[in-house]
Amino acid sequence: MKIGICDDDKAVQEILRRKVDKICADAGICADTVCFSSGREVLCAAASGSVPDILLLDIQMPEQNGMDIARQLRAQQCGTVLIFVTALSEYVYDAFDVGAFQYLVKPFSDQKLREVLERAAGQAAEREKENDKRVILVKRGGTSTKIALDDIIYAEVYNRKVMLHTIRGDVEYYGRMTDLSERAGNGFYRTHRAYLVNFKYVERYTASTVWMEKGSAIIAKKQFPGFVKQYMQYLGDSGGIRS
Repeated sequence: MKIGICDDDKAVQEILRRKVDKICADAGICADTVCFSSGREVLCAAASGSVPDILLLDIQMPEQNGMDIARQLRAQQCGTVLIFVTALSEYVYDAFDVGAFQYLVKPFSDQKLREVLERAAGQAAEREKENDKRVILVKRGGTSTKIALDDIIYAEVYNRKVMLHTIRGDVEYYGRMTDLSERAGNGFYRTHRAYLVNFKYVERYTASTVWMEKGSAIIAKKQFPGFVKQYMQYLGDSGGIRS
């Protein structure tokens, strides 16, 4: 488990790091602690796919405050367990909007930090179990690669191979689109026998084509009504309607 500490004050970083390391050691939590001096560093880590499982985040920082960083993380669908650690109490209600796990107002006791961190570690572990259910193992040669279903923009088939177009690049392997479609679930739709799209990345569509954030896919005429119905259901469930 990776635990991040984001604070522009190096001294505060070090104090929190020592406390977190001791709590984890005492509780038998296997964790690596990493420190960030700005929200920009956190966002860069998120962009590279290495965001911490738990993030202790200060609010009052230069350039961008911690609440803005939290909003950007959530906009990127980042599921890190957020713990605000701050001297400012006025942002406590904003913390609900970004799904914060806890809002700790300084000063707080070591015992309080221990209780919060142990509960956060439990939640992060449960989330990891759920995430493991949302991955596929792609075998190419002698190498197996774990691909998160949520990272797949769309998939297509040609020459008996499945090409996964993901947010981190393309992955090709021998397989069946039917197997992938069944594994992917209702967040995906088979628009054509050779295409499977992730509703999460749909930008616009016509009766014959769906354009994704990267690339496009064909929609078969007989699949179009089902696509529209399931996509509207998806938008309703996710709480967002796109024009």
